[in-house]
Amino acid sequence: MEREKKSVGYAFTAVFLWSTVATAFKIALKSLNYIQLLFIATLVATLFLFIAFLFTKYKPELKDIMISSLLGFLNPFLYYLVLFKAYSLLPAQSAMTLNYTWPLFIVFFSFLILKQKPTILEIIGLLLGFCGAGIIATMGRPASITGTISIPGIILALLSAVIWGIYWILNMKRNIPEVPGIFLNFLWGTVFIFILVFLKKQFPVTGIKGYLSSMYVGLFEMGITFILWLKALNLSKRTAIVSNLIYLTPFFSLLIISLILKEKISPWTVLGLTFTVLGIIITRIKKN
Repeated sequence: MEREKKSVGYAFTAVFLWSTVATAFKIALKSLNYIQLLFIATLVATLFLFIAFLFTKYKPELKDIMISSLLGFLNPFLYYLVLFKAYSLLPAQSAMTLNYTWPLFIVFFSFLILKQKPTILEIIGLLLGFCGAGIIATMGRPASITGTISIPGIILALLSAVIWGIYWILNMKRNIPEVPGIFLNFLWGTVFIFILVFLKKQFPVTGIKGYLSSMYVGLFEMGITFILWLKALNLSKRTAIVSNLIYLTPFFSLLIISLILKEKISPWTVLGLTFTVLGIIITRIKKN
């Protein structure tokens, strides 16, 4: 019983911290551009994950390191590059909720890449979830989409979900513990980001607020929260129940966006997100 209480405590802490990062993205992007934010956040996350990696005493093989070059290009490099650019173009509520379609893309790519046969419930869940994404993107007014929200921002937010879905499926096929695997991915991702920053001459020069918000993103979007979530799952004997707490994240995130960023949350955002989350939950219902 004590283990389950600790598990739920870790899970709720992780959910709360992940709920704050959409707001942190927007605060950081007031002082930095999306490349500079990516540079600082990923560097901080990689340093933290390196410390966590040392405690595992795991010795990666050459094939682990080489596979991580591809996975690290997808995440953190490409995924966050696209996501942060989307946040720079969209209101936080729109970017966050559109990005949250990533579980739907995981299901979709499991059909394409893993050759899994879809169930009726999975098809219904995908249709419902993507319908929710459509509501969010158009804010209930498909005919006037160009006047209400950035189309490039919509495309990038959805593309970030696609990239995460592909990354997740490919990462599932690895046989390596979670912490060493994510550290190697971030180590390679940092290399790619250094190259991009050097070529674009985007080394961040900003005030303390930009640095602190970027460091917050690195620690609580990419680093510490990941470890907390793994701890919650490892402690619990009912991981399916604990893992469902993640569906609270986008709703908490909307509340924090409203309170701190003072964005007026559209009813269409809430409706679309509800459709999306219901769709995700339906895709997770087992055949039996």
